[in-house]
Amino acid sequence: MTSKVFAVPNSFQEQATIDDKTYQELYRQSIEESDTFWLSQAEKFVTWFEPPTQAGNYDYNTADIEWFADGKLNVAYNCVDRHLPEKADKVAMIWEGDNPEHSQSITYQQLHDHVNRFANLLKSVGIQKGDRVCIYMPMIPEVGYAMLACARIGAIHSVVFGGFSPTSLQARILDSDCRLVITADQGIRGNKVIPLKHHADEALTQCPNVEKVIVIKSQDSSNITWQPERDIDYHLAVSQMSDECPPEPMAAEDPLFILYTSGSTGQPKGVMHTSGGYLVYAAMTHHYIFDVKDDDIYWCTADAGWITGHSYIFYGPLCNGATTLVFEGLPTYPDASRFWQIIAKHGVTIFYTAPTALRALMRLSDDLVTQHDRSSLRLLGTVGEPINPEAWMWYHRVVGESRCPIVDTWWQTETGGILIAPLPGATALKPGSATRPFFGIEPVILDNDGNELAGETSGILALKRSWPGQMRGVYGDAKRFFSTYFSHYSGYYFTGDGAKRDSDGYYWITGRIDDVLNVSGHRMGTAEIESALVLHPQVAEAAVVGFPHDVKGQGIYAYVTLMEGVTESETLTKELLAFVAQEISPIAKPDIIQWAPRLPKTRSGKIMRRILRKIAENDLSHLGDTSTLAEPDAVDDLIAQREILLESEIDS
Repeated sequence: MTSKVFAVPNSFQEQATIDDKTYQELYRQSIEESDTFWLSQAEKFVTWFEPPTQAGNYDYNTADIEWFADGKLNVAYNCVDRHLPEKADKVAMIWEGDNPEHSQSITYQQLHDHVNRFANLLKSVGIQKGDRVCIYMPMIPEVGYAMLACARIGAIHSVVFGGFSPTSLQARILDSDCRLVITADQGIRGNKVIPLKHHADEALTQCPNVEKVIVIKSQDSSNITWQPERDIDYHLAVSQMSDECPPEPMAAEDPLFILYTSGSTGQPKGVMHTSGGYLVYAAMTHHYIFDVKDDDIYWCTADAGWITGHSYIFYGPLCNGATTLVFEGLPTYPDASRFWQIIAKHGVTIFYTAPTALRALMRLSDDLVTQHDRSSLRLLGTVGEPINPEAWMWYHRVVGESRCPIVDTWWQTETGGILIAPLPGATALKPGSATRPFFGIEPVILDNDGNELAGETSGILALKRSWPGQMRGVYGDAKRFFSTYFSHYSGYYFTGDGAKRDSDGYYWITGRIDDVLNVSGHRMGTAEIESALVLHPQVAEAAVVGFPHDVKGQGIYAYVTLMEGVTESETLTKELLAFVAQEISPIAKPDIIQWAPRLPKTRSGKIMRRILRKIAENDLSHLGDTSTLAEPDAVDDLIAQREILLESEIDS
């Protein structure tokens, strides 16, 4: 396994927080002197009401995990109050609306006042420590206020992505037994109205334990249905609240939030994170991996409904006293230069986004990027899935002007924070590789029998030890927690991902284990085939899944998105097949290539591979919930194209 190595520019290294020598020493300490290391980091990144005297205790054989268990703190206090003596007038949050003319800056003092009033409003309707609160909102400043208000009084928030359907919302409210729902009359995405209040009303017809609904009204809220005995006008109610609310002391292991993550089958899992370890880890990873300075303008493009929004829009940056940008809109509205417009408008220095968004944008003219000033940028990041080397190179060359390091981060909802990524001042970069483990993370690669593999190898990625940000359970289902993450290989946390490790010890994530195909007895990762397809200059994006094959067992089905202006043709299909055979092996050639001008993606930019597998298998009866998709009608287009392919197969 080889790849071009990119050294971080000297100009960046000279200012970086961590160099390679420091990384090596801190990593050694984090493994060999774990308690000392983690207690020192807990002291550095968090203000404790009662400092912990013990670090981590865990037993993967029983799924018992705790960190800093005898410590007490308050997450909202750490994200807001403690910054006021020196940073009251510093901008905490920049909000950029769907409409480019709508933006707002909120200082730490203003954030404090908003959060405290919201917290007092929660208390006024009877919400107490330990109660669950559902937050179903667009990406407006109030979503951050709501999360921090819950944390301030010890309520457990469950943020549900604003694109979820009423049925999905209802399932999450019922599973976590929420007493309160916080929503808005509507959300706006690309000038499209999403009727959030209407969806919430529909969901709540079967949620008897929800007592109140707090509604953030916009200027146009005339179309919503109002239930006076249940619904509360946020702006009216909060204006009557005090801006002083004492933070509730919380034990480190008290729950902070529940966040639902969907698998390809089964009910969504309520991933539960606790207060102390999660905050230490979110703040620490944000500080070191993004090399954050006090004057940075940091922008993560995720949604609050996903873990990336929790850890790297709100909790990590705000705990560090940073300025974080919150974006309501789409990268393609009003046109496909929106990201770059915002970077120029606000002087963004750190930009963290999804590879799928980058691949969609690199299809278009580079002029959409280069016409906007990006001289403020000093660091780029990617999140959500492995980035193929071609997209990495475009991001580095065009967006970052060949001068910005890229931190390609691997982690999960369950991990709470980043586990494998380069530290930009310490790590030479390889396009497509997540590189080296973060402090305290001990990844291993296992074979199918659970044996650890040494050196340059590939297999199942597992983790040998715990870390503070690790999830503490599946809410209300301890049995599922153990069976999902600890029963596969005794003594290891099972990530569900495959990986390769090269001769330099760098890790390359090859995708979910269920995305490893067995073609005529040959195992190959779908990510590897996708990367080969995207290497072709006329291909912008590719998604590969398996489907039942009478001869091979599993066949390879490739959905291919072409660069703008490129015409689909049988000649190009043959060219791509030959290209994959040359890049990997003839065994890796797709059995079917389906043109896909639009792939089904969630709002956070992840490709919904579950749906792609169903279409490839021609099993359209159980597509599941598609309400999280940014463009649900993309599925209909793919189904129609699949039917054309089936007809052509029959004819031939």
